[in-house]
Amino acid sequence: MKFSAVIKKEGDWYSAWCPELDVASQGKTIEEAVSNLKEAIELYLEDEDVRIPEKPEVYYTKVEVNVKAASPIST
Repeated sequence: MKFSAVIKKEGDWYSAWCPELDVASQGKTIEEAVSNLKEAIELYLEDEDVRIPEKPEVYYTKVEVNVKAASPIST
């Protein structure tokens, strides 16, 4: 099975989130975060009561907003 993964740097860590299942994990590197997310998804799917969406509706886009900030947010 294939699921989406959203990776975000948070301080010294990377967080990884699967929006279809709302499962998340983290790691010191991107690779570790993804590996930990895979393990978390596998554990989540072992639950007998879990419902896997047939056609998950996950949309990714970017939005532009006007912000009156002193400096841009760095990533």
